[in-house]
Amino acid sequence: MITLIMKYFFLSLLLVTLTDCAQNKRLVLGKENATEELKIALSKKPQHNVIDYKKLIIKDSVTAIKIAQPILFDIYGKENIEKQKPFEIYLLENYWVISGTLPEDYLGGTFLIIIDARNSQIIKITHGK
Repeated sequence: MITLIMKYFFLSLLLVTLTDCAQNKRLVLGKENATEELKIALSKKPQHNVIDYKKLIIKDSVTAIKIAQPILFDIYGKENIEKQKPFEIYLLENYWVISGTLPEDYLGGTFLIIIDARNSQIIKITHGK
């Protein structure tokens, strides 16, 4: 733990020094650092994390839709998803449940996506027929 703290202290000091010397350049910590951060995040060790699974990080329906749409567009096509507006959206027990709508007597199905509002995890994506 102390070596990790020392590592961050050193990187912070290096960042400040590089920022002062070259304002137009950026410090990139690299794939090795990203790999290490992923290992730490996936470990069971206690660590600083804004996500505590108690507070909502997706607090409103507009944000939930902004998260859902690019994923749905990629899977089902933008035109298909746009035709299903207006969307139904509900915050139920810390989960955003979002689905498309269709005109009455229209044949076909709609998408359904469920997102955990506490951590942005997608719980389910499907599309009816």
